[in-house]
Amino acid sequence: MADNEYVEKSAADEQIPKADKKEKKKSDSAKPKGRPNAFAQILNGDFLTREFVLNNLNFIFFVIFLLLLIVGKGYYGKQLTRDVDDAQNHLNEVTSDYVEAKARLEEQTRRYRLVEKLEPRGVKETQQETKVIRIREKNK
Repeated sequence: MADNEYVEKSAADEQIPKADKKEKKKSDSAKPKGRPNAFAQILNGDFLTREFVLNNLNFIFFVIFLLLLIVGKGYYGKQLTRDVDDAQNHLNEVTSDYVEAKARLEEQTRRYRLVEKLEPRGVKETQQETKVIRIREKNK
């Protein structure tokens, strides 16, 4: 029999002497039985060659896309929160400027201040009451 010929297993078992079979069993028992650890398969990349992974690549890419969307949404939410905080701070600054300007205007336009400012021009405050003139129109 040549070394590279195809031989059925039952015929090959008959040709192997019993002593060789015992040695083969001993070498098989030295190997750990069962599949390797899943963590080890992930680290060495064996799980990527499995038929299950190859058949479900579309689904795996879809899940990865969804995970990227979730991460992007988190960053987008943080950016929106930062923008809202910046807008609120700007609004608070503008509101405080408005209140300050309004208080200055009220202070400068008080009656006694206006009298003091207009006195050099010869304009004086009237001492008489204000009179209202109303005109009644006749119905046509």
